[in-house]
This record gives sequence, structure tokens and C-alpha cells, in this order.
Amino acid sequence: MARGLGKGINAFFPDASDEQETMVEEIKLKEIRANPYQPRHTFSEESLQELADSIQQHGVIQPITLRKSIKGYEIVVGERRFRASKLAKKETIPAVVKEMSDSDMMELALIENLQREDLSPIEEAKSYQKLMEHLQLTQGALAERLGKSRPHIANYIRLLQLPQIVQDYLAEEKISAGHARALLGLKQEKHMSPLLQKIVREQMSVRRLEEAVKELNENVSRETKQKRRISSFARARESQLKSFFGTNVTIREGKHKNKIEIDYKNEEELERIVHLLNQESDS
Repeated sequence: MARGLGKGINAFFPDASDEQETMVEEIKLKEIRANPYQPRHTFSEESLQELADSIQQHGVIQPITLRKSIKGYEIVVGERRFRASKLAKKETIPAVVKEMSDSDMMELALIENLQREDLSPIEEAKSYQKLMEHLQLTQGALAERLGKSRPHIANYIRLLQLPQIVQDYLAEEKISAGHARALLGLKQEKHMSPLLQKIVREQMSVRRLEEAVKELNENVSRETKQKRRISSFARARESQLKSFFGTNVTIREGKHKNKIEIDYKNEEELERIVHLLNQESDS
């Protein structure tokens, strides 16, 4: 069953008509180049070969969509069919040639990607993100345009917050999207790699992973509390310093010496903190 977009491409291109789709031409493959806005870079060799075998036997059933360029044509929709036709040693491919702006071309390439059955969760998330940025849409507005729920869009977008190693495991189908979402709750990134290996080694369920993440987080909280015990006097001064500097301040009491740590995000904030200290010393 094909992956659907709910309201479909017409939600983005309401002016598109069936009449525009009727003029099919045979275009030479050597005159066609890939879509420069194609968000998908990985095509399964096995899947391409299967399609190439089908094309050799039955031809290209559904025309691809092209736009005229200075040096021939650019693919708008159908790069997979184009690649498979080259594998099948075809010289031409049936195509519909449209006039289209760079903006429309990028949108249509993203939307076509979202209709694919074998799109990985990360590729789907990146497509949603690019559509939101390009069309300046909120998650709710994009969900409405695509006929999907806002939580569905939000859950995929959140996957892009994961470290690259988790995104790689997900793209390689070593873990599921459910595993990836569970890992979003992990407090310390140093536990990520060992946990990923454990998921694969033990074929861990999402439920078991959620329990493991909860246990690791509880251990971190316990260790933090044990490491940082300060007197009520120091805690009161810590609160005063936070208010004074307008940033997080941590007082650490040790056996032989104590520390005051002041957080700052950039050089400008550091300069502001130093200025406050100088004001106090001059007064």
C-alpha cells in the first residue's frame, strides 16, 4: 500500500490540472540531469535493479516530470525511474515537461519523497523540516496541508535533535523510530553509544529501552545529588548570585576548597558579567 499525503499534492499546487499532465514526450536520457533540489541522496541498488528489470520488460509505465533548463532538462519528479532506465540501457524516457520555478521544483521534489513507501524516518523528518522552512509554516499548518496530525509531524521533527550516531542507526534500520524517540529522553549523551549497541545485540524492545533510559536517568540524578551537597548558607548565596548575574551560578563545596561557577553563552555575556564584577569592585 502506497504512502499517502492525505490531501495530496493539490494541497500545495491547487492550480495543477489533469490537462497539463496529458502531453507526454519521449526525452533522451542524455539530455536529462538530476534535480539539484532532490532531498534524497541514497537509492537502494537492489531496488533500482528490480525497477530496471521491470522497465526492460514493460517499459516506464508512469511518465516522469521534467522542466526545461539551459542545458536540456532537469528532473522534477521521477529520479528513481530515470536512474533505473539508465540501468536498463534505455535511450529515452516518457516525460511531461512543465514550466516550474526553483521554488516549486523543490517543493514538488520534497512532496514526492514523502509519498514513497521506503522513505526512512530521518528522510521523512528532513522533508517536513525543509517544507516548514521553505514555506514558512508551523508544524500545525504543515500537518493541515498534508492531512496529517500535528503530533505525527512533531514526532518526526524531534528525531532531528538526536546525535548523528542515532540518526545513522535509524537510517540503516538497526533501530526503529520508536527506539529513537525513547533515546531522546536520555540525559547524558555518553550513554548513547553503549545503549545503541545493546539495543542491537539484545534486540531490545522499545518498552525495555524506555525502562533502561529511565533507570540510567535516575542513576544520573542520584549521582548528581550525592556529588553536590552544599550548606544552606551557600545555597542562599547561590540564589543571590543567580539573580545578580542573570545566569546560572553553581557553588561547589569540597573538603579542602570551594568553587563558584558562573555560566555564560558567548563573549558578549562574559563581557556583561565582567562589567558587573568591575562595578562592584569600584563601589
